[in-house]
Amino acid sequence: MKLFDLTLKLKGFDIAKAQKHLSEIKKMEGAAFEAMIAQKKRAILDFHLTKNQFYKSIGKQIDINDWNSVPILTKKDLQKPLEHMLSNGFTKKNTHIGKTSGSSGDPFYFAKDKFCHALTWAQIIDRFSWYNIDFNTSKQARFYGIPLDKKGYYIERLKDVLANRFRFSVFDLSDTAFAKTVKKFRSNKFDYINGYTSSIVQFAKYLKRENIVLKTVCPTLKACIVTSEMLFDDDKKLMETQLGVPIVKEYGASELDLIAFENKQNDWQINSETLFVEIVDDNGNKLPYGEEGRIVITSFYNKAMPFIRYDIGDIGVLSKKSTIKKPVLEKLVGRTNDIAILPSGKKAAGLTFYYVTKSIMEDGSAVKEFVIEQLERHLFKINYVAEVPLKEQQKEAIVAETITYLEDGLTIEFERFETLNRQKSGKLKQFTSYVNS
Repeated sequence: MKLFDLTLKLKGFDIAKAQKHLSEIKKMEGAAFEAMIAQKKRAILDFHLTKNQFYKSIGKQIDINDWNSVPILTKKDLQKPLEHMLSNGFTKKNTHIGKTSGSSGDPFYFAKDKFCHALTWAQIIDRFSWYNIDFNTSKQARFYGIPLDKKGYYIERLKDVLANRFRFSVFDLSDTAFAKTVKKFRSNKFDYINGYTSSIVQFAKYLKRENIVLKTVCPTLKACIVTSEMLFDDDKKLMETQLGVPIVKEYGASELDLIAFENKQNDWQINSETLFVEIVDDNGNKLPYGEEGRIVITSFYNKAMPFIRYDIGDIGVLSKKSTIKKPVLEKLVGRTNDIAILPSGKKAAGLTFYYVTKSIMEDGSAVKEFVIEQLERHLFKINYVAEVPLKEQQKEAIVAETITYLEDGLTIEFERFETLNRQKSGKLKQFTSYVNS
């Protein structure tokens, strides 16, 4: 019995219809696909200008024939009572309701009509099938957070049973916990791993210390899909070595869809079937392939609530080898609120600090994890987990490298912790700035 498909159907998500529709889109090529994209953009715009009171109020200046006249929406624009955002005919009872994680600092509730949400699942099922993963039969090892209140905890555990997965806590990354994790892999035929990057990296480091390749412990393992946090090249190599399977990058947003998924050619392939992804500059002008800017996304199928030219809050680059049917995400730089503003007024991606310090701190050191905070324009603090404190020589090297990459006059403070605070979801935020522009 296809339990996963049945669960979706019982919730009102017609997965069979969605998969058939997605299959028809994927068959389109060339001019036919390009015409479909143009038609979908116009159709969703026309629908919300007609059926959605909120969108009517902000879209008075839109020229239906000029996509550039369509305003860019931000998360703050959508932070309104949900009943004020729904299109005619949609209610909280006949839609899928969710809440964004708040990692951007701007959480809000959203609605998706049921066919749109069914298409989201069809897209996910299709991409995972690239690695021979079948949601109805493949067993998942899940590295995610879990609610700690009794009711929430058991609801998630029930979902795990129905979805054929076992959840490992990302709140305990100790060697004792990882030893139990390995034992679980020995006794279960897991097909794939899915979860937060930082916790799986820590698991890979444990495997390296114990000289274990997970594939030898669990031969059924096929792939590891990481999501929600940045994946660095050296971490990916470590994971590939210690897990013994391909490491696949996923990029998505609960309010939208699966946005990009790494294919077997190592391209981060954008979902062009249900989304339209643009890269724009600070003034909202579309940038050519190869240039870095804000990621703006349109959902073709969500009639319940408008996500049209929606600024997701991330910065990225579409590869120059992108096509309309197969756009490729070359680089995901980080969130727009993860930008460091330096004393000189210069701006730098917060992850610059992470790259600089990562290579030094992990070169023979006992550092397990670290995060960076900007407290003032000149003042940065590195919170780290390690068995022994960093040596002065290591600290001096980090300060010197930071100045080389950025500018002089910066102060770096260090503090060692036994564990780092994670978000309620279990995610680890690598860089946070408390400085306003």
